[in-house]
Amino acid sequence: MNALASLVALAVAVAGLLGGDASREALALDPHAERFAPGIASTRYSEIRLTLSPDGRTALWFSRDRPGGEGGHDIWFSHLQHGQWSPARPVPFNTPGRDFDPAFTADGRFVLFCSDRPGGLGGDDLYRVPVQGLQFGAVEHLGSAVNSPANEFAPMLAPDGGTLLFSSDRAGGAGGHDLYVARVDDGQLQPARPVAGAVNTAAQEFDATFLGDGRTIVFARAQDFGSSRVEQFAARAFGGRYAPGMRLPAPVNDGASDSYGAMLDWSRPGTLTYSARRGDGASLDLYRVSYRLPPSLSIPGPPVRR
Repeated sequence: MNALASLVALAVAVAGLLGGDASREALALDPHAERFAPGIASTRYSEIRLTLSPDGRTALWFSRDRPGGEGGHDIWFSHLQHGQWSPARPVPFNTPGRDFDPAFTADGRFVLFCSDRPGGLGGDDLYRVPVQGLQFGAVEHLGSAVNSPANEFAPMLAPDGGTLLFSSDRAGGAGGHDLYVARVDDGQLQPARPVAGAVNTAAQEFDATFLGDGRTIVFARAQDFGSSRVEQFAARAFGGRYAPGMRLPAPVNDGASDSYGAMLDWSRPGTLTYSARRGDGASLDLYRVSYRLPPSLSIPGPPVRR
């Protein structure tokens, strides 16, 4: 290949990364998704954002309508025993308010989550709780570097522990909920910034997760909460900036029902968890699906930190 042809090939690849070529950008998904723990975690109630511990033995998620918790939104957990998931129980750190969007860290030492409990800065704030086995420690507010008087959703710490990803509807964004990142330096969260590039739009962007490469994100987008379908998209940073993202194929999106609450499965490399309304449409269930990064999303490079 001569120099001119090489330059053209590079330009085509860059165009695909920036959103111009769906065949290059689309995340490759296994056509069959696994419904997680039917009757225990996936029930007739709405279950959202499944997160697995690194050893695969503890599962957490939240429900906004399952009875038996402290409030309307509660986090639940189950433990794998002799190959079977134990009956679901509400976590002890739930409150009568909203507790939701749990996410294990890659080392399994903490669970991040959201809550509107007293003592925050306003609305839904980001928190963490230490985990040791089946025991949860004291809840810690993540502070004003990432929290605001507005609402913060779906915290997720990158695989290398160096970047916190979440969404917020604070002032100054592109519109509605936008995606934000905060660098972690010497264990301290630095002030949050909107995710660079074109991923944030006038629509609602939320419920984001890093994939295993630490550069690609999967996130939910809806024009309006409650009045339009929610679907999931994938985008990868190129030159430190994210493209608008490409809509994920089936089985994550089916073109008819809501799909959101994505989370990297720490116990299975190359696996994504998510929530979707399928079948009779009675509720949101929890799913796991294997993924593969296509060539345009697999260019080597260090994780993006901004």
